[in-house]
Amino acid sequence: MAARSKISPLERILGRLDDLDATNLTILVQRLARERELLETVFNAIREGVLVIGQSGLVEYANAAALRILGLKEEDVGSMPVWKAVPDLARTMNLNATGQDGSGRRVRPAAVARELEITYPEHRFVRVYLTPFEGEGDKGAPLFTMILADITEDKLSTEQLIQDEKISSIFDLAAGVAHELGNPLNSINIHLQLLTRQISKMPKDPATAKMSNALDVCTNEVQRLDGIIANFLQAIRPQPLDLQEAPLLDVLDEVLNFLGDELTNLGVQVDVTVNDEAPVILGDRNQIKQVFFNVLKNAMEAMDAGGELRIASREDDEYVYLSFADTGVGIAQEDLSKIFQPYHTTKSSGHGLGMMICRRIMRDHGGQIGLDSRPESGTVVTLQFPQKHRRMRLLEAGD
Repeated sequence: MAARSKISPLERILGRLDDLDATNLTILVQRLARERELLETVFNAIREGVLVIGQSGLVEYANAAALRILGLKEEDVGSMPVWKAVPDLARTMNLNATGQDGSGRRVRPAAVARELEITYPEHRFVRVYLTPFEGEGDKGAPLFTMILADITEDKLSTEQLIQDEKISSIFDLAAGVAHELGNPLNSINIHLQLLTRQISKMPKDPATAKMSNALDVCTNEVQRLDGIIANFLQAIRPQPLDLQEAPLLDVLDEVLNFLGDELTNLGVQVDVTVNDEAPVILGDRNQIKQVFFNVLKNAMEAMDAGGELRIASREDDEYVYLSFADTGVGIAQEDLSKIFQPYHTTKSSGHGLGMMICRRIMRDHGGQIGLDSRPESGTVVTLQFPQKHRRMRLLEAGD
């Protein structure tokens, strides 16, 4: 017995068009137009991109999200193959993979799913679902529904979580080692002090002076190593925040006054441009001072005598931004990606923990720190603090 082919409601209506008078035909067209408009509204409200493409890859339909994700224009629909927007799709999804079963009937390609990284119009990670459906394109070729889900945020969050777990494990191990190193260092320091006292009682001759100099070198190196360990432990151990209202510009003025003599000696000109109303955030005043101090010291050390440091503030409904732009030597691109890594420094006297400490403090405050730098063009450091009302909402949500 032959299988009965399924007839869609639209096909039934089209089959009776000849029987409709002008009035009923108008009603039918209006009804179809309303239904199409409703479907357009629904599809354009969906966050996922939805496309209908032919076997050649030609985009037959795309909702607003698909146009946005792929960087297409409305005029591209019906004239551009999807491969032109996302070349990787052509390599990972073969729309021509049709075949025949044992009875010679054509078999549609199976539904597939892929995760892709696209770079235009923005860098995104996209999960792509592709499945054939019953509609037929030109010359009887199948049509395909493609759904694009933007998973960038989830992907980056997962990668950040994995990275944080790795760093946390390394830091736990390193903190234990650093703590164990502190005990013998204290013992060595005590014995060096005893030796210093003994040498001070010895006759003043060249041999004694030589021993005294060697002892000074040992003492200085032990103290330097002890300082490195202390800085490292401070960098990796979360510090409890003493949250209070903190006028950012008042805190900045305190740090600038503290560094005033050094800035004057270096001939650095400081230009502060702020809004009429000084921004007030909810933060730990002392820890914010430490961030400002580290950023300012880095800028000062990067500039020759007579440099210029421009500090500016701006804000929106959610965040307060404070930028520090120097006219220093800048940072090479290969070093820029490592700037927040522990012990990475381009300075001969630096311990390579300052920027790492700054990032931890900013994250603890619900903010971020960003850098933009080019060699010989200076560096811009931008600190992003949440507005006081936003910080309070975050704290209430965490209770």
